[in-house]
Amino acid sequence: MPFPRILCVIVFAACAAPAWAEDLSKMMPADAQRRMREANRRESKAFAEVATKEHWEKYRDARLRSLRESLGPFPDAPKAMRIETTRELVGEGYLIRNLVYESRPGIWVAANLYLPAKPPAKMPGILIAHSHHNGKTNGELQDMGATWARAGAAVLVPDQLGYGERRQHDFRTDQDFDKPYRVGRQDYFFRYNSNLQLSAAGESLMGWMVWDLQRGLDVLLEQPTIDPSKIILMGAVAGGGDPAGVAAALDPRVACVVPFNFGGWQPESKILDDPDRDFAWFGDGYWESTRGLKNGARDGFAHFAIVGSVAPRKVLYAHEFSWDGAVDPAWPRLRTIFGFYRAGDSLRAAYGKGSVKGPGGAENSHCDQIGAVHRAMIYPALKDWFDMPIPAEYSKRRPAADLVCWTDEAKKKWKPMKLHEALAALSEERLGAEKAARDKLAPAEARKSAQQLWTKRLGDVEPVEKPKVTKGSAASEYALETDEGITVPLTLMLPKGAPGRAAIVVMVAQAGRAAFARDRADAIGVLSEAGIAVCLVDVRGTGESQVGTSADRGSSRTSISQTNRMLGRPVLGSQLRDLRTAIRWLRTLDTIDGKKVAVWGDSFAKINATDAKVAVPLDLAGPAVGEPNGASLALLAGLFEDGLAVVARGGLASVGSMFAGPHLAIPHDAVHPVVDLVPEVLRRSGAAVMIDGAVDARNRAVGDKPLSPTAAAKWVAGKLGAR
Repeated sequence: MPFPRILCVIVFAACAAPAWAEDLSKMMPADAQRRMREANRRESKAFAEVATKEHWEKYRDARLRSLRESLGPFPDAPKAMRIETTRELVGEGYLIRNLVYESRPGIWVAANLYLPAKPPAKMPGILIAHSHHNGKTNGELQDMGATWARAGAAVLVPDQLGYGERRQHDFRTDQDFDKPYRVGRQDYFFRYNSNLQLSAAGESLMGWMVWDLQRGLDVLLEQPTIDPSKIILMGAVAGGGDPAGVAAALDPRVACVVPFNFGGWQPESKILDDPDRDFAWFGDGYWESTRGLKNGARDGFAHFAIVGSVAPRKVLYAHEFSWDGAVDPAWPRLRTIFGFYRAGDSLRAAYGKGSVKGPGGAENSHCDQIGAVHRAMIYPALKDWFDMPIPAEYSKRRPAADLVCWTDEAKKKWKPMKLHEALAALSEERLGAEKAARDKLAPAEARKSAQQLWTKRLGDVEPVEKPKVTKGSAASEYALETDEGITVPLTLMLPKGAPGRAAIVVMVAQAGRAAFARDRADAIGVLSEAGIAVCLVDVRGTGESQVGTSADRGSSRTSISQTNRMLGRPVLGSQLRDLRTAIRWLRTLDTIDGKKVAVWGDSFAKINATDAKVAVPLDLAGPAVGEPNGASLALLAGLFEDGLAVVARGGLASVGSMFAGPHLAIPHDAVHPVVDLVPEVLRRSGAAVMIDGAVDARNRAVGDKPLSPTAAAKWVAGKLGAR
C-alpha cells in the first residue's frame, strides 16, 4: 500500500526540530540528578532533626525495614547447616579446611576455613567478604587467613556468588574464547547478568550476597571454642564492603564490621560546596548494583545510616586510600550516632595512602583486598576491642589449586546448582502461585490485583490528570509535561476525510516516533485508510530522549536505569506514566473517539539468529540487544487503562527465558518480573490482545513467524470497528 500523501507531510513536519527538542537528549540525566538531589536534601534534613538515641532508633528501624524489603524475600534460616570438609591442608601453626556449605536449597558456597593448629579456649571468628577483583584464593586473602589463624582466630573466606568456584560463566582461561578478552575480569563483569536474572525473579544480588554471608556466620559459630561475642565481618575494598556493611546492619551476631569503601567517602569522592545536596549518600547509579541499592534514595537508607545502624557494636570505618574525617561528610554523622550511645570508641577509622588516581607503589595504597598498610591500622582496634594480639604478618601463599573445595565426590553427592537453574525453579514456583491465586478471582478483581502488584513493582504510574500541553510548529506536533522537566513529544495523525470522531492507535517503542514513521509507514497507511488516527509517542528515554546510543552493561542508559531504581521508580514505571497520560489526553480530544483506542508497542531491534553466538565474554562486542519494553508498555497500559485493544510486538516471551543460561541480550531497564500473566488477565477482562514476534532473553525469535506490520494493522483495525 502506498504511503498516503497526508502522512508524508506529517512525518516531514515531525522531523523538523520544535522548540523543546534541543533539550530532550539531556532530559533523563537532568531528571535523575534533580531527583537525587531532592532525595539527598530530604534525608539530610531528616537526619539533622535526629537529636536523641530514641529518635535515632526510630529513624534507623524504619530504614532497616525498607532496606530489608528492598533485598527481596529471604528464605527461612536452616535449622541445621549442611557443611562438608573436602580437604585439609596443614600449615605452619595453622591449618586450612576446604569446605562447602549449603546457603539455599541447591545453592552451595565454597570456602576456605583457616584455623589455629591449636585453637584457644575462646576463639574469635573472622568472616571476610572479598572484593570484586578476585575470589577466595587471592594472595592477600591467604595472608589474612593464615596470619590471624596463627594468632588464634578462625577465618572463613568464601567465594561470593559468581566468583571462583561459584562463577556462572565458562571463560576461565585465555583458551576459552577465540578472541583476546580480559580473563581476570569476567567474574566481576558477570555480576551484571546475575543481578539482572535475580531482579527478574524478584530477588537482588545484594540480598543473595548478604544471605550467603549470614550463612557463613553460621559456619563460624559451629566451630568448637568459637567465641560468639567476637564475630568480626570484614568487607574488602572494591565491592566487599558493600555486602559486609549491609549484613552487619541486619545481623546482630556481628560484633564488629570493617566495611571498606562503604558508608561514605569513596576513592573517587571530592570536596563539595553542598554535600547535603550533592554527596553520593545512596551510592552511584552504576551497573554494579550493590553500589546503589534499589529504593535506597526513595526510602532513605543512605549508606552512612546502614553502617551507623551497627552502633553501639564496633565499626572500623575503612578506606583504601588516604582519608580525612574533616572533609568526609559522613564521618560527623557516624560520630553523632555513636555519640547517642556514648560509644565513641566503638567507632574508629582505618585508611591507606595516596589516591586511586596515583600509580601503584608505596605512596598510593592500591590493593586487591585488604593490604598490609590497612591491616596495620586494623590490628590495634581489634586488640583494644576484643583483646586479640597484634599478629606477626605471615605470607606463604599456596597455588589456587590447593584451595579448591569441590571434589568430584562432593559434586556427585550434593549436586550444586548454578544460579540460573535455581532461579528458573524459583520463578516458576512463584509464577505458578501468582497464577493460581489470580485464577480464583473474578476478572475485575484479578485485574485490580495485577494493577496493585505492578504499582508496587514500578512505583507511581498514575497519569497526570491535566498535563501542560505545548503545541508544536506543525499541526500534528504536541508535547506533554508529565513531571517536572519531563517532556513527552507526540505526533498525532488524523485520517483524511474521516467523519466524526476517529478511533486511534497509540504507538510506542524504544526507537521512537522516527522509527515508526520510517519502518511502519505501510501499517500506518492501512490504519489511515481505515479511518483510524495514529499517535506516535516518545515516552521518556525513547526516541528523541534516548540516553546515549547503547544499552550495554557500562552504558549511560544502564546508569540512568539503575539510578531510577535507587529512586524507587524504574524507568519502565515512568514510561508507563507518560504513556497513560498521553492516552488520557487523547481521549479528551474532540477529534478522537475515546472508546475506540488501541496501544501498539513495538521493537525495531535487530533479532539474533537462532544459532547466533551468545556466549561471549562481557568485555567484547556481543549479540544484538533486544528492546522488549515497547511490548511491555502496551500490555501494562492495557492493564491500567480501560477499554484498550493491545498489540505487543517484539516483547520478551517469558520470564523463564531469563534463566536458560548465564548469557543475556536485554537492556537493564527492560528487566522486571516479566509480564507473563498480564495477557491472560486482559483477555479475561474482555480486552483484545495480540502477542506477536516475541523474543527470548538472548534476543532470538520465539514461536511462529511474526505477522507483517500491515497484517497486524488490519487486525487492530478490525478490533476497533474501523470503516
